[in-house]
Order: sequence, then C-alpha cells, then structure tokens
Amino acid sequence: MRTAIVRSKLLKSAFLPGLLLLLAPAATFGQTRIRLATLLPRGSSDYHILEAMGQQWRTISGGGLTLTIYADGTMGSEEETVRRMRVGQIQAATLSVGGLSEIDPAVGALQKIPMAYRSLDELDYVRGKMQPELESRLAEKGFVVLFWGDAGWAHIFSRQAALRPEDFRKSKIFVGASDMKEIGLIKSLGYQAVPLEWSDVLTSLQTGLVDTVPTPPFLALAGQYDLVARHMLDLNWIPLVGATVITKKAWDGIAPVTREEILKAAIESGREMQARSREESTEAVEAMRKRGLQVHPVSPELEAEWRKFAETVYPKIRGTMVPADMFDEVMRLIAEYRATEEKNR
Repeated sequence: MRTAIVRSKLLKSAFLPGLLLLLAPAATFGQTRIRLATLLPRGSSDYHILEAMGQQWRTISGGGLTLTIYADGTMGSEEETVRRMRVGQIQAATLSVGGLSEIDPAVGALQKIPMAYRSLDELDYVRGKMQPELESRLAEKGFVVLFWGDAGWAHIFSRQAALRPEDFRKSKIFVGASDMKEIGLIKSLGYQAVPLEWSDVLTSLQTGLVDTVPTPPFLALAGQYDLVARHMLDLNWIPLVGATVITKKAWDGIAPVTREEILKAAIESGREMQARSREESTEAVEAMRKRGLQVHPVSPELEAEWRKFAETVYPKIRGTMVPADMFDEVMRLIAEYRATEEKNR
C-alpha cells in the first residue's frame, strides 16, 4: 500500500509539469491586444484599411487578437512612436521612412535620394530587391515588417509661385523635427530649414512660420495645406515610402499557428493601401485644383535643371542621410532595371 502511494505521488510529479507545459500556450497566446500608432488621419481610406485588417486578425485568431489604432499622431511624432514601441507602450506602427530610419537608417535608401526614380515601377523593383536585407536589419533591431507600401510622389507645395531650385532659396522649408541630418543638409545648401512636427504644418503655413512643404497631394488635401500653400510644382521629387511594423516581442506573443494567416492579411492590406494611396494622390490634385490650387507643370528643360541640382546633392546624402552601401545598391538596382527595360523594348 505504501509503495502504491509513493508510486502515485511520483506519477503526479511527472505528470503535472507536462500538463502545465501543454496548458502554457493557451495562457501565453490567449487574449492579445496590439496597439498601433500612426500619423494617418482617422477616417481616411488608409485608416479604414488598417481597421479592416484588425477585423481580419480578430477573425483569424478566433477573437484572441485585437487591434487598437491610435491615429492622427495622438501617440506623438514618429520618433516618439518608435520610442514607445521600444519600451512596450505600443506594439505596432504604420511609419514613413522618417520613422523607420529611427530604427535603422538603411531604410532611408528607398526615399531619401531625390529624383533617383523616374517611375514608381522603378521604386517597386528596387524595394522588392532590397526588402529581404532591410527586413533583416529591422529584425536585428527587434521589429518585424508586416507590409511595405508608398503613397506615390511627394510634390512641392508653396505659398508663393516657385519653379526653379533657386526660387526656393528664400523659402522657409518644412522638415521633420527629428530629421537632424536632413535639416543640416538643407542648411548646407543655403536653404532655410524649419523643423516641425507634421501636426503643426497647417498652423505654421497660416502664420508664415513655413511657406514650403514637400508632401504627397493626398496628405496636402487631408491637412488642407492647399488653402494656404496655393502653388504646387508638378515635380516627382521623392516617393513617400513606409511600412507597418510590429515589435518582435509582440509578434512572438501571437500564437504561431495564426501568424502566417495574420501576415497574409497584413500584406494584402498593404497592397490595397498602396494602390488606394496612389490613386488618391492623383484625385487629390484635381480636388485641390477645383478649390484654387495652381499646379505648375514641369517642362523637360526644367526637369533636367532639377535633376542636375539633385545629383549635385548626392555626395552629401551618401554616407550621411543614407548609408553608403545602401545608396550604392539603390543606384545599382535602378541601372539594372533600366538596362532590362531597354533590352525588352
């Protein structure tokens, strides 16, 4: 009898740890709340796409995963958003290259080389080729990329009509408050850089603190910048690239069996967001034109002047705003794409 009792206790001591291990995933991967921050305006189509993605996640996880979105920059600047993710206050964010560069400056290669791309197809090619390396670098910093995207071209909006690079020398140009390298670059070229948060752009335009803002048309329309900055130079200056990322800690907290489906839903949302954002930029120009925006076309001669100006800045960008190896890789891939396109004609 005594032997049977001892054997029973031994079996329980062996069984209970195993049972706890089986139950652990249910406790670890039970209810998960992901807080996502973004500068995107609440109610915008991009915001609704993120909302729909969150609903998909909830369905995929059987109600175990919920997504809460903090829009309109309510969590602060993108720099502040990245800091909040690092300390665990929020778990995800939809960021522009400016915010992503706070995690790893290599991402700046996709956007911070003005007039490098002649088409969005070139951008798609370069980003597709560089994606594995960039995602690896971000993962080393503790972030998982859910999807990439862009909002088409940023154009130059200004209070006064300006066409040539020299025309902007007396302008007060908006620059993201945390982008110290870009601020330094603009000043080194003899231009006036005014560092501000995006939430302050409209007020600053109205008061004259700034009078020039490079931005995609759909953001200019959403922010009503065109009501003050009534001139747009129709020059494809840079693409506005971004990504939605989640901390690795939060990602690892999601049940492994659902991660693949969640990632698929996110990638599809990214494709939809990019397509819609590009469309909206075209639609936004027409909407702003109807309420008084003056769009200044760029002749081939004027475009050549701007391209020459941009290329003289490249040595200042390479190795500072953009790591030298990544700058060189962008240029290599663009040349590769153009050579292939030329061969296929």
